[in-house]
Amino acid sequence: MDPSTLAPAQDIDFSLLALFARATFTVQVVMILLVLASFWSWAIIIQKFLNFRRARAESAAFDAAFWSGEPLDELFERIGPEPQSASERIFASGMLEWRRSHRQDGGLIAGAQARIDRSMDVAIAKEAEGLNGGLSFLATVGATAPFIGLFGTVWGIKHSFEQIAISQNTNLAVVAPGIAEALLATGMGLLAAIPAVVFYNKLSADSDRIIGGYEAFADEFATILSRQLDA
Repeated sequence: MDPSTLAPAQDIDFSLLALFARATFTVQVVMILLVLASFWSWAIIIQKFLNFRRARAESAAFDAAFWSGEPLDELFERIGPEPQSASERIFASGMLEWRRSHRQDGGLIAGAQARIDRSMDVAIAKEAEGLNGGLSFLATVGATAPFIGLFGTVWGIKHSFEQIAISQNTNLAVVAPGIAEALLATGMGLLAAIPAVVFYNKLSADSDRIIGGYEAFADEFATILSRQLDA
């Protein structure tokens, strides 16, 4: 390589901040959006890991109390009108409908089992909505960030070719900075997308397992109430 061409290129600052500062306004906007998307994705990921860990611990604690042999009415009274965990809220919704289905003479209103099932299904749906909140953002980032970064790259390369045409000079000192700035946008897009996709799949699977546990508990609880209805 011609030393007269290499020397000017070596004097150029290729640090990330320098590449960002030299980029066009459009490419800078793309980079900022990708950085914000990446930070927001990591915030959601950390929050979900903490929420899921708490949900599993609360579910295990409630299952231990539920299967301890304590009468269900006493357990319901101990939980109180404002259940703290998701499992408690599902249990409370079923017990509340169970009590509402009793007439003043002690008999049961027809269709009690179906109403209890629907009540717990609604409670599970609400808990599932809370567990899955934010996961759609991770999916969106994982699907769109590479293309947003690619848009920044295409725009940056277009600007580089325009500069080449204006200067009528194709040496390394002219070409390299613009290409490097453009490729940085694609790299940032991948940096935002890859963790979003990986953790979206991980968190979605964890959410499905937790919700499956809620549904299994609701089925077991409904079976217990069904025995009492038949009796």
